[in-house]
Amino acid sequence: MALRCGIIGITNIGKTTIFNCISKNKAQISNFAFSANVSNRGIVEVPDNRLFEIAKIVKPAKLTPATVEIVDIPGLAKGASKGEGIGNKFLDDIQQVDALIHVLRCFDDENLPHVEGSVNPVRDLEIVDLELQIKDLEMVERKIQRTEKLVKAGEKDAKKMLDILNRYKDHFENFKNARTLDISESDRKMVADLFLLTEKPVVYVCNVDEASARSGNKYVNQVRNALEGIDTEILVIAGALEADISELETEEERNEFLEDAGLEEPGVNKMIRAAYDLLNLQAFFTEGPKEVRAWTIKKGMTAKESAGVIHSDLERGFIRAEVIKYADFMKYGSENAVKEAGKMKLEGKDYIVEDGDMMFIRFNV
Repeated sequence: MALRCGIIGITNIGKTTIFNCISKNKAQISNFAFSANVSNRGIVEVPDNRLFEIAKIVKPAKLTPATVEIVDIPGLAKGASKGEGIGNKFLDDIQQVDALIHVLRCFDDENLPHVEGSVNPVRDLEIVDLELQIKDLEMVERKIQRTEKLVKAGEKDAKKMLDILNRYKDHFENFKNARTLDISESDRKMVADLFLLTEKPVVYVCNVDEASARSGNKYVNQVRNALEGIDTEILVIAGALEADISELETEEERNEFLEDAGLEEPGVNKMIRAAYDLLNLQAFFTEGPKEVRAWTIKKGMTAKESAGVIHSDLERGFIRAEVIKYADFMKYGSENAVKEAGKMKLEGKDYIVEDGDMMFIRFNV
């Protein structure tokens, strides 16, 4: 799908620790501010129990989960839009991703000094938002200047574009993010070429100490209060605890560790699924004795388009899709039993694939 989710936040808040929990590409961790000057990239497997449940029935030789690309972007500092810290490098990297995981430090640690002198996640959130808003404002102002010339030249639709840009300008000047502007989707698309940083969907991750992994703490409550009324997701993850879990070799050891911590699953699993959803992605499954596999598609894709994700020949020669719902496969216990129950559907090229569909593509090239 070539879609990326970026992990952002100010420096020294545990971003890279969390990234290392989910990525096979381990990045260097340091207690020194601005010690990282390049983004770390990793292809991350999306935790999905449905894949394993299908495999219990099919018993394939191979199991292949869906994946998503996560980018650990170097920590930001106040004044990044003016070149502080690694400044524009941070902002340029954000421009290259499609959604954001904003990590906030919600733990005390005297051995890890906070770049602002104290732990205050709401202040940190506002610092990052402000830097992104300033960058967005600069881009909008430059386009306003170009559009004003087009208005004078009598260019069609230039006046409407100028009105839309001025609405964004006012919004940024009131310290608000583009994603919260009350504007029609058609008008929003007119400025899509700017790739506004604060337009990107975001999920917030409160990085807490081990004792707060289950129910959060006062810092998490501050974040929840600050974001009240905003349509977003807030996750609580104990980064150091997750790092310990990720180092354990067996599933049994990991489960024991989680049980001792009062957790049902690693918090980073929820984060990965949230990133997958933020990117507007979902999965369908193919199954057989050789492999059970989850395929990543954009929500709203047709059966024919989804077939192309497997191989271009399947899309080019698409005839039909044989579709089984995951719940029916679990209920009846085999592909043949589902067919005998009349629950397998034959769908054409325009069928909109649903999350969790199991498909077999008929094609002829």
